[in-house]
Amino acid sequence: MLNFNSVEFSYPNQPVFNNLNLTIEEGEFIFLIGKSGAGKSTLLELVYMNQLPQGGYVQVGEFSSDTMTPRRLPYLRRKIGVIFQDFKLLEDRNVYENLAFILQITGTPRKQIKRKVYTVLTEVGLTHKQKNMPNQLSGGEKQRIAIARAIINDPMLILADEPTGNLDPETSIEILEILWKISQRGTSVIFATHNYDLVKRINATIFKLENGKAARVKLKSKAE
Repeated sequence: MLNFNSVEFSYPNQPVFNNLNLTIEEGEFIFLIGKSGAGKSTLLELVYMNQLPQGGYVQVGEFSSDTMTPRRLPYLRRKIGVIFQDFKLLEDRNVYENLAFILQITGTPRKQIKRKVYTVLTEVGLTHKQKNMPNQLSGGEKQRIAIARAIINDPMLILADEPTGNLDPETSIEILEILWKISQRGTSVIFATHNYDLVKRINATIFKLENGKAARVKLKSKAE
């Protein structure tokens, strides 16, 4: 489903990846860990092709960085849901409008938009907040809406970039459990984090970024 093959990437005067290889299967839940600056956010940007590798290639389903064109890029991104640490909600629109906007730009019929918005709000337990503005939500509620936005197009892959970085420990666990539940339905999830307490809560695959490479590691889970 996702394959990094001998990927090389660097910023000016800052090498990031050197012969990076990584494979993720359909429906797999991945924790991506590593020190600050190890390249967690950069790796996610390479997946949704906001950045392109300078060597090797990234394959996401039918899409390859080798053959990606500006015209094909929107089709890739419709298959990927992205969740950010700072939520990135539209502050001038209510919850319903934030979610509906994602479908409107792809030409989804209004009746289908209404059904899909209600479905994803039910998934994250916030149907009663659909008329609220973002500034009326708690941090945890904002992140739940961000998750709803990420899954509204039924993506094959969710990228979560430090999604609990601004949240308290209890809310962080709730967000993790929602994403874990989504992965159990067959959607792949990459959860980038520096919070090892969260990583230890579930038995998932863990990749650590270090020295420009990704290594599969094992941490003792709290579930064991």
